[in-house]
Amino acid sequence: MSAGGRASLWRVSLLCRCPRCGQGPLYQGLLTIRARCPVCGLDLTGNDAADGAVVAVTLVLGTLLVVLAFIVEFTVAPPLWVHALLWPAIGTPLAVIMIRPAKAFLVAQQYRNRPDQMGQS
Repeated sequence: MSAGGRASLWRVSLLCRCPRCGQGPLYQGLLTIRARCPVCGLDLTGNDAADGAVVAVTLVLGTLLVVLAFIVEFTVAPPLWVHALLWPAIGTPLAVIMIRPAKAFLVAQQYRNRPDQMGQS
């Protein structure tokens, strides 16, 4: 934990931890933010991450997958059904893997910049 009672932004984002203590898990389930940190008790119900992380991940990952699909198409030229099976199988898990830390980053940023909305004053 750094000075001011806040954990490192990158650490809490990549490990999906509480933005205050850096110890408690941020998620309950796959993409649902907990109501409270089980370690320090931070009220997380005021978080406003919404769809910001989803939009950013969709734009970045979508661009990457389209570029890769073009490369595969023009170098290997597989049948269409290979594309239909390959890209959703790669894109779906990658999206979930990328959304978790992106959403954790937004929650941590909100805790740092608008603490009054996260149970802090």
